[in-house]
Amino acid sequence: MKNKSELIRVIKFVLFSISAGLIEMGSFALLTTLTDWSYWPRYLIALTLSVLWNFTLNRKFTFKSAANVPVAMLKVAAYYAVFTPLSTWAGHYLADRLSWNDFLVTALNMAANFITEFLFQRFFVFGKSLDTSAAAQAAETK
Repeated sequence: MKNKSELIRVIKFVLFSISAGLIEMGSFALLTTLTDWSYWPRYLIALTLSVLWNFTLNRKFTFKSAANVPVAMLKVAAYYAVFTPLSTWAGHYLADRLSWNDFLVTALNMAANFITEFLFQRFFVFGKSLDTSAAAQAAETK
């Protein structure tokens, strides 16, 4: 049962991450079309939109956590305090300096974000509060 619930958790994370990826890539494409900004502001805005979406859905439906939301958000903010500057710098370097395709660079950043964020949220942000929400508790008693 534990392995099955963990597999379901991974599948949910993948599906929500796909939706966040669509938001990130869509907003990045929109900003690319409508502005003449360099890579990094377009990427930062798109990343921020996808993070807010992904955090909200994953806390409620994937990790089913009743953890203190501000504390969980601070932990996620700590992750992004490291990931964002590194991925922004790498993206700027690859896209603006080496002339790599902006969308390829964004996709590479999204893949790195997907893997590292799942591990960080699963084991650090929500590790001790997995399946503690009222909905998770109600489902467990059925």
